[in-house]
Amino acid sequence: MQPIEAILLEPVGCLAEFSPEPFQEIAARLLNRRKQPSKSGSRSYWHLLNLIEGCPTEWPAGLELQAVNTAEAYDDVQPALAELKQLGIRLLLTSSLSTSALKCFANRIAVPEFFEATWGRDNSAGVKALPLRRALHSSSLKPERTVFLTDTAEGLEVARSVGVNAVLMMNDPDEAKRLALRGPAGGIVSLHELPDFVRLVR
Repeated sequence: MQPIEAILLEPVGCLAEFSPEPFQEIAARLLNRRKQPSKSGSRSYWHLLNLIEGCPTEWPAGLELQAVNTAEAYDDVQPALAELKQLGIRLLLTSSLSTSALKCFANRIAVPEFFEATWGRDNSAGVKALPLRRALHSSSLKPERTVFLTDTAEGLEVARSVGVNAVLMMNDPDEAKRLALRGPAGGIVSLHELPDFVRLVR
């Protein structure tokens, strides 16, 4: 693995614990689907993305903001991002949330100054891989020197599809064991470990 120059960060499941209910309600309203019970905000979020991929559909703004405003940021977000910036790592928010929701999230947890760019589904014209592709292209990032932090199988596949290195956020030990078999470039159990991972690769 080549030295890391940039990290693409997905807030859902990687910077904060999101509630599954708003994403389930969005799927129910947009697609007239029955809600599927889940305790994981990340799995509900990626399930929604799988359902709407390729469909130019606006999400109910109130529900998306509810998801952002009720998310519980991890305690180590600010110190980890500050340390990464000190190491010279370029940080970008890349997500299938809207850019307004992403900026609201960054402001809410007081970290907007750490990110040089924000790419959501609206300014990327799509979800899943498209925000990552726009981030790579617009910031002239080298995929082989870029990391995407994710905690789901879908996130690992998205990273692979755009050629960046996937690092697994291991929130659930049992799920992490299963996902580790998919060959991520590495794994962390806390954001505190991300700067150490960068140093190790260097």
